[in-house]
Amino acid sequence: MKDLDLKFLKKVIGIINGIHDLNIPFNKPSLAGNELEYLKQAINNGHISGDGIFTKKCNSLLESELDVTKVLLTTSCTHALEMAAILLDIQPGDEIIVPSFTFVSTVNAFVLRGAKPVFIDIRPDTLNMDENQLERLITEKTKAIIPVHYAGIGCEMDFIMNIANQYDIPVIEDNAHGLFGKYNGRYLGTFGNFATQSFHETKNFSCGEGGALLINDKKFLERAEFIREKGTNRSRFFRGEIDKYSWVDIGSSYLPSDILAAILYAQLEKRELIQAKRKKIWENYYEHLDAWANKNDISLPTIPQNCEHPYHMFYLLMPTLEKRTLFIQHLKKNGIMAVFHYLPLHLSEMGKNFGGKVGDCPVTENISDRLVRLPFYNDLDIETLDFNCFYDF
Repeated sequence: MKDLDLKFLKKVIGIINGIHDLNIPFNKPSLAGNELEYLKQAINNGHISGDGIFTKKCNSLLESELDVTKVLLTTSCTHALEMAAILLDIQPGDEIIVPSFTFVSTVNAFVLRGAKPVFIDIRPDTLNMDENQLERLITEKTKAIIPVHYAGIGCEMDFIMNIANQYDIPVIEDNAHGLFGKYNGRYLGTFGNFATQSFHETKNFSCGEGGALLINDKKFLERAEFIREKGTNRSRFFRGEIDKYSWVDIGSSYLPSDILAAILYAQLEKRELIQAKRKKIWENYYEHLDAWANKNDISLPTIPQNCEHPYHMFYLLMPTLEKRTLFIQHLKKNGIMAVFHYLPLHLSEMGKNFGGKVGDCPVTENISDRLVRLPFYNDLDIETLDFNCFYDF
């Protein structure tokens, strides 16, 4: 074996050993109740491909709970965003306004259609799109506005929708973090023309990989089904509306397996229990860290009075990048895995190709260097966490 291969192998083994040495990982999948039973049912039903019984149950539950026109389960939040881009007929040269402080999928879905991202900075309090910068970024090429509800804390949707309606620009809410969160008493994901959800393993409700497209504008319903079903009208055929199906539009295979939907449905039906657990974890973090944070120039999450967040994550804003690096190392030595989050997209290799440069989004650049996320998962026993290791830093 080559020396390089040996070095790589040793590095991998070291990483694995390091992970197993952690008492509290950053994330850990968990069962809420009937996942294994429903998985077995899905197999026994003889239908484990897309749009089986459990997919329909998930769609119906979310439509009813959120009071949205249509929910379509997808293979990921990324694919839900891609569907939205196709539905809006995004073309080369079109522009989208999107935060630089977000996951790459938010942007990639539209870049794949040829769009140019116009990056908007974030607010220093909620870390959401700075709505006061929105109007000046709108041009005749702007074809979509994509607010991202960071940590499940709602963007200023009334303001954003007023601007969008004034210029007749569609809005897609990236609500990957915010299922069951509210803004002014209304569920996130119900304001824009579309919203997208994530059921990745780091989310409150998970099936490992999965997502959903929420459609609030009825004119997109039929075409959304075509796109999701490889560009065919197969769904209409299964409903008995036509005697055969054919290729009618562009599209792809965006249907998740009903096995994944079975796991997801088991979690969604236990949503109150899951949210109660996460609320307890979040409030324990805040209670134990508030005084320590104030003493050490560290900021805790800001929750506006008009927002009800879904307890998706708990983060700290450290004073400097250097402090954050030392803090993450300190926690790791104490068996606790904490991680940073998004790097500014406008300063990435792709972002620079679209003209991004240092200073374009100063709040994003500052926050990205300082933010650290603490362990947060449904079965985290917060009482086993020794806060003394925080106080010792």
